[in-house]
Amino acid sequence: MATRIWHWVTVVTIMIMIGSGLTILNAHPHLYWGAYGANFDHAWLHTPRAPSWLTIPAGYNLAIARRWHLLFALVLAFGLLFFMISSLINRHFQKDLRIRLAELSPAHLWFDLKEHLAFRFHDPNNPGAFNIFQKLSYALTIFVLIPLMILTGLTLSPGMNAAWPWLLDLFGGRQSARSIHFIAASGLVLFIIVHLVLVILAGAWNEVRSMITGRWTIPGDDPIPEPDPIPEDDQ
Repeated sequence: MATRIWHWVTVVTIMIMIGSGLTILNAHPHLYWGAYGANFDHAWLHTPRAPSWLTIPAGYNLAIARRWHLLFALVLAFGLLFFMISSLINRHFQKDLRIRLAELSPAHLWFDLKEHLAFRFHDPNNPGAFNIFQKLSYALTIFVLIPLMILTGLTLSPGMNAAWPWLLDLFGGRQSARSIHFIAASGLVLFIIVHLVLVILAGAWNEVRSMITGRWTIPGDDPIPEPDPIPEDDQ
């Protein structure tokens, strides 16, 4: 239940943050490395202007966009904290997301990749278990991308610079933090796109219903070859 609540709250939060973030990026669509960056400095990336139908608000209003962005940044941060504490208590991390050493073996990764390419996403012996690519992508998102977005976002705040000046040193300056913030956000957008595609391929109705109600029907996959068993010492 805690995971499903966090999932849908985060869906709304991320959509609003992406829209408001695009408005903020439109105000200065150039990214730099280091402590400083302005119009005549060398930028490593010039981003295209986001169309109004993607931004929040729909018209250009930097002040309102910042308010939306900062408000939902708090929702994102405290929501992640709630999810992590809940997942430790109900052992969701240990039971479902723990990555075993044997799962990272080339043979196991190659087997799972072939199953994905064949649109077989569930282990017939344990259909509800996450495969290694799910575990790696979820771990990257939960423990790297979202925390990185939160910390670099704090680094962009002058008030936080005064309270926690070590953030500027950690990320190599405000402009570097802004660039890393953009890269992490882009990684999150890529994760969302791939996630949505796989949900559709795996059976959209069954997958979405499970995210809302917790009720999931085991797909009727044809028998498939099993991967080499994982030694008990690696489990």
